[in-house]
Amino acid sequence: MESGRWRGAVSRGMLPLLALHAVNEYYRLPWKPPVTAGLLAANTLIYLRPSFLDSLLPFVDEVWFNPHLILKNKDMKRFFLSVFYHVDESHLVYNMISLLWKGIQLETSMGSSEFVSMVVALLGLSQGIALLLAKSLLVFFDYRRPYYSEYAVGFSGVLFAMKVVLNSGSGNFTNVYGLIVPTRYAAWAELILIQMFVPRASFLGHLGGILAGILYLKLKGLYSGPDPLTTIIRELTDLLRWPLRFVGNMFRLRRRRISGRGTVGGERRSLSGTWRCPACTYDNSDWLRNCEMCGTSWSNDGGVLRQTSRHSHDLPLEELRRRRVERFG
Repeated sequence: MESGRWRGAVSRGMLPLLALHAVNEYYRLPWKPPVTAGLLAANTLIYLRPSFLDSLLPFVDEVWFNPHLILKNKDMKRFFLSVFYHVDESHLVYNMISLLWKGIQLETSMGSSEFVSMVVALLGLSQGIALLLAKSLLVFFDYRRPYYSEYAVGFSGVLFAMKVVLNSGSGNFTNVYGLIVPTRYAAWAELILIQMFVPRASFLGHLGGILAGILYLKLKGLYSGPDPLTTIIRELTDLLRWPLRFVGNMFRLRRRRISGRGTVGGERRSLSGTWRCPACTYDNSDWLRNCEMCGTSWSNDGGVLRQTSRHSHDLPLEELRRRRVERFG
């Protein structure tokens, strides 16, 4: 999350590198995490503002995360949408590369439904904690200008929270800008180093993300089963998938038909309006008593197929093939 005033979308030629990196990462994955790809696309499209979305998207001046304006006007648009806006191309690309790496690992390990639930929870928690911290600093220390009136946008608060979740169970060490630290404390080290080298970065936004990740893990540890939000998302996903499954099943049924007169393969049982030849497994109309494929005679007694002539069934395989070719040209 970066603070300051909007300078406009200036291209530095970094977006093609982001696209190439994303395609390369997804190409080598056996399963492509869809939610991570959707988040990447959403952030990038909002930054680029293509013509077909221009009339639908609010301008950045309407969505800056500003604690004073959010509390004064009860402006939830700023609260939720500010995370999807970025001040320039390098800000976007840096955050999206981080999202790509963290999102692939988390979504692959926990599944798409739980990953969506986690992202929604972390977004709300990180923004809420940053708002609470800014208000507390105003009330107790009269810090109005540095934090309460600060303007900020960006996905990095959620990324800090995701980093806490991702590294929570690790006992290894990691390299944070040349500094070797325990992996579980990597987010804290990154918070301090970013603030030292990028003073324009939103300190409260990043701190709120770290505290949101810690709170999420605490709440998740208290709840043994799947959280209610994950259950709701999973049910909605299944509901949306039902029409696609229905259409897919219809196409699969149509593919089983070779022609209007029958199918080949499957069990030796009588179908509605047809009987299946046990000699060659071809489905014939009930009007026929000889198999249209191999010529074998059968009777359908009470739904049980009985062979009435064995001469075709006893023919050698090559002779049976020759007769089929003669019959069907």
